[in-house]
Amino acid sequence: MQTVEINGHDRVAASKVGLKKMRTDGMVPCVLYSKEENLVFGAPAAEIKNIVYTPDFKVADIKLNGTTHRCILKDIQFDPITDRVIHIDFLKLVKGSTIKVSIPLRAKGAAIGVKSGGKLLQKMKNILIKTTPEKLVSEMFIDISSLDLGQTMRIRDIIPVDGVEILNPAATPVISVDIPRSLKTAEAEAAKK
Repeated sequence: MQTVEINGHDRVAASKVGLKKMRTDGMVPCVLYSKEENLVFGAPAAEIKNIVYTPDFKVADIKLNGTTHRCILKDIQFDPITDRVIHIDFLKLVKGSTIKVSIPLRAKGAAIGVKSGGKLLQKMKNILIKTTPEKLVSEMFIDISSLDLGQTMRIRDIIPVDGVEILNPAATPVISVDIPRSLKTAEAEAAKK
């Protein structure tokens, strides 16, 4: 599991002017949610980039007032014009309590249909799972070795992981091999003969 370290700084002003100044100083306002308490703080925008702008699932170790909090990214708000991060919500990982997270889905193996000239289309890049922090995985896999031309694999075909429940509907298409137009045309001409 990849971890990103973030050095949090106490947030003094919660007013619009204070938050605007914080953002112009290169900080991002953040909230850390947990069962005990919610902590408000600021984090350097440069440290936030490593967890926001990545296709991988990462865990954050937030250092705040001498304490390290292990968290996951829960919500991000972007500026609609500049596309800069303007606010982040983190969720503290508490041992034994269940969490729902979206993690990447990766294809494993080489599809038979692609070797025959088909085109591999991954329809879902991420899946929603429910698990505990102890069983948390950074990605899940689907074995596409047996996938032939015109076939589709679904959520139910994902390789199961102990302690991880997939929340997406089992019949949802995940990955398929499309038959290219040239192969369809060749098959149609062969059928006419």
